[in-house]
Amino acid sequence: QVQLTESGGGLVQPGGSLRLSCAASGRPSSDCVMGWFRQAPGKEREFVAAIYWSGSSTNYADSVKGRFTISRDNAKNTVYLQMSSLKPEDTAVYYCATRIGSIQRNPSRYAYWGQGTQVTVSS
Repeated sequence: QVQLTESGGGLVQPGGSLRLSCAASGRPSSDCVMGWFRQAPGKEREFVAAIYWSGSSTNYADSVKGRFTISRDNAKNTVYLQMSSLKPEDTAVYYCATRIGSIQRNPSRYAYWGQGTQVTVSS
């Protein structure tokens, strides 16, 4: 069973940056996908970005394209979400998750989840 641990959340002003990290307890299999999702109060969990553990393909939600970058460090079993030009509407709990197979935007397709990290964008 994979355990995921997010970190790096916090309070940031609009226009600022944060980098989230998601550390996996073991080495993810080569055919897995690592995804970032977020959930704001009163809203459904939504897809943010995803990356294949092997290979370079990525996928982003339109709302974050050009502002967020997902990357991974295979040696550290860690996936990152670099967030720039943050907006108040980016405020949410951010979760990482993993699944075997192709990138999916539906959170129900992901088997393992971290506990989440709060990101608050406010002046």
